[in-house]
Amino acid sequence: MQRKELIMMQGEELDVTGSQLEELKGHYKAILTLLGEDVEREGLLKTPERVAKAMLTLTRGYHMDPKEILNSAKFKEDYSQMVIVKDIDFFSLCEHHMLPFYGKAHVAYIPNGYITGLSKIARVVDVFSHRLQVQERMTLQIKECIQETLNPLGVMVVVEAKHMCMQMRGVEKQNSITTTSDFTGAFNQAKTREEFMNLIQHGTTL
Repeated sequence: MQRKELIMMQGEELDVTGSQLEELKGHYKAILTLLGEDVEREGLLKTPERVAKAMLTLTRGYHMDPKEILNSAKFKEDYSQMVIVKDIDFFSLCEHHMLPFYGKAHVAYIPNGYITGLSKIARVVDVFSHRLQVQERMTLQIKECIQETLNPLGVMVVVEAKHMCMQMRGVEKQNSITTTSDFTGAFNQAKTREEFMNLIQHGTTL
């Protein structure tokens, strides 16, 4: 029987087998050696284990079902105006260099008989951001998940992020920000998109 490890992830425990953790540790130890480091020196003795656990945390989204999260708080409601959850902080890992990109997501949907708990929208962002990603696909996945699960009259997602693969390497541009957007249904109308953009850019700050 395989030994289980419990890793805390945002207040939740993720089960991983002892062999998973040991295999990851072995790979990171080999990487450090290939880079020319002495893996037996004091400062690096526990580094392979720490990095292995960190990577399991940073990719916890592979073990979570975002549609299940939305359905866990899905309620019948006649409200049919725009619902916006903006300034959702996130961190993700670029799949090209496995360096972080981070920023804010803004999500709007127009209910069609059903709403979901506001925190669940943020959780959906969390699930997709905790996978190896590109910003464009993450934006699309958030939109599709909400559209397919709640079947609203429309969904729009805007993501703004800084990419450390552009800040630390390559062109080394420290202040560049990448913005992506995607939308369905009612948001195909320019007026509806404009309303959403105005609200996330100039809305009330609490």
